[in-house]
Amino acid sequence: MGSIQWGRVFRRGTAVCLAVVTLWLAAGAAGSWAGGLEGNGAFVTAALRTELGQADSPLPFWPRLAVSQSLLLEKNPGDWEEQGDWGTDGPPAVTPEPLPNAQPAPDHDDETGQPPATAAPEDIVERTLTPVSPEGYATGAGLYLYNRTNLEVDLASALHQDLPFTLGPAAEGPQILIIHTHTTEAYTPDGVDVYAPSDNNTRTLEEPYNMLRVGDEMEAVFTEMGLNVVHDRGVYDYPAYNGAYGRSGAAVESYLAQYPTIKLVLDVHRDALVGGDGTVYKAVTTVDRVKTAQVMVVVGTDAGGGVHPGWRDNLALAAKLQKNLDTLYPTLARPIALRQSVYNQALCPGSLLVEVGTHGNTLQEALAGARDFARAAGAVFLGLVAENG
Repeated sequence: MGSIQWGRVFRRGTAVCLAVVTLWLAAGAAGSWAGGLEGNGAFVTAALRTELGQADSPLPFWPRLAVSQSLLLEKNPGDWEEQGDWGTDGPPAVTPEPLPNAQPAPDHDDETGQPPATAAPEDIVERTLTPVSPEGYATGAGLYLYNRTNLEVDLASALHQDLPFTLGPAAEGPQILIIHTHTTEAYTPDGVDVYAPSDNNTRTLEEPYNMLRVGDEMEAVFTEMGLNVVHDRGVYDYPAYNGAYGRSGAAVESYLAQYPTIKLVLDVHRDALVGGDGTVYKAVTTVDRVKTAQVMVVVGTDAGGGVHPGWRDNLALAAKLQKNLDTLYPTLARPIALRQSVYNQALCPGSLLVEVGTHGNTLQEALAGARDFARAAGAVFLGLVAENG
């Protein structure tokens, strides 16, 4: 019995010695390899989470303690340091990213026509533009609004405000008008979605690749839901970009006169995000495992001197849409934007401007965002029909 025990001790001791020697010999080669990885925080964080079996989750206490013993991991705290501790119900479903250091393009009232900077698809930086704190926003009823005016806003009141209109049955006539003041706006060419630019490389007259395609996607969803839609196919920003709102406004007035049943007007655009250093960003999230462009609802006001006494009615509609968007697709919608220009929204109390993605997004991401927006908005619009009896 004793000889057997000493044999085991000898074998185990030999194995330990061999392991120590092997690690010592590998240390020199591993040093340069680890040195290259320590600057790659994303790799280190992903590798750590995979090793711990928590690929999409922040780290609990004991793994954090282990991290503190590793120079490589300490140099790359990455996401795990910012996520906070797990609760008893497991990791959060979504961890929003802070807004990037990037300003939106002019508020679609600067009609100089200057195109935003562009970049190759691999150089565009992805961001999910979701607030991480109420700082800089008007908030209420769980909603966020970026107020670019000097007007006071009560989002809770807006959410519960009765709208001054209802929708008639779809059989009686069109209920919704989709129009595009900046029809030729387009997205970053990618894959098979490559177009011939019109006056610059962020716009095109080719309908399968500009805002008309996005509007078609919304129209299809609304129609499937039983809503009656008119989709205007006019081009208002080419050959002259300046004055586009005047031309599209005249078209809206013509449609409202022709179809008195229209109570909702959606002016569908795409935004642009470029940082102060020229970095091109795209607003993107994931919905049902599909990479999807974020959307943003824009409400015009009379703060810039235009005539728009009923802007709060449009804000009430925007609040109801945003609430349903946040409920169905929590990271799809960027905060509501309240701006100084009217954007033709004084023509109809159910008028909104909708930004579907940014010029850094791909067309396919934008189409996914358009469909999801239409599903959420369509549910609200159907409620207006139900109220009408």
